[in-house]
Amino acid sequence: MKNRFLILIAILALSSCQNKDNSKNIVKTIVQDTLSKTLGGTADLSEVSEKNNKEVELIRKQLLILLEKDLPAMTKEDRSFYYEAFDLNNDKKEEYFVGFSNSYFCGSGGCSGYILKNDGTVINRFTVTDFPIYVTTSSTEKFYDLIFESGGKFHLLKMKGGKYPSNPSVQEVIKGDIPKESTKVLDIQGKKLEKYSF
Repeated sequence: MKNRFLILIAILALSSCQNKDNSKNIVKTIVQDTLSKTLGGTADLSEVSEKNNKEVELIRKQLLILLEKDLPAMTKEDRSFYYEAFDLNNDKKEEYFVGFSNSYFCGSGGCSGYILKNDGTVINRFTVTDFPIYVTTSSTEKFYDLIFESGGKFHLLKMKGGKYPSNPSVQEVIKGDIPKESTKVLDIQGKKLEKYSF
């Protein structure tokens, strides 16, 4: 339903930007057709979310393996995650930042999460962090350096031996502002990321 609503908004926005009569008629026809299919439940949205569905299923399967021992103690509400994809090493394959925002994974020091390769294997598990995470433009061992917030301070995490440090709170504190060219990922509160269950 959310995807249908977003498609509807996008189409309406596009139609409002048209200036010419001829293009208005074409856009109007497309809008009417899409609206009727969307409202009637016959719109084909499979192409829009196919990649997303594959990523979500991969992450779900991996979390069920990684958290197998924890599952009996978890409530239904605890079994949810957010994720965002980002190519950390410019290999044209996205890695996945996976974060949690519930009492099972979060405490007074922050929350836990994972960074997964595009095949689902774990690059890192991290603890005591607040979201979002920042991806800088500098790199170490061919992976972008990251900035995590922990304890109200920003910490720089650099790849070492194929892994980032798992506890950001004990890493170098950033002096000054976060570089403007950094990319924000896993902005759970600000970006309205979709929540998934596992």
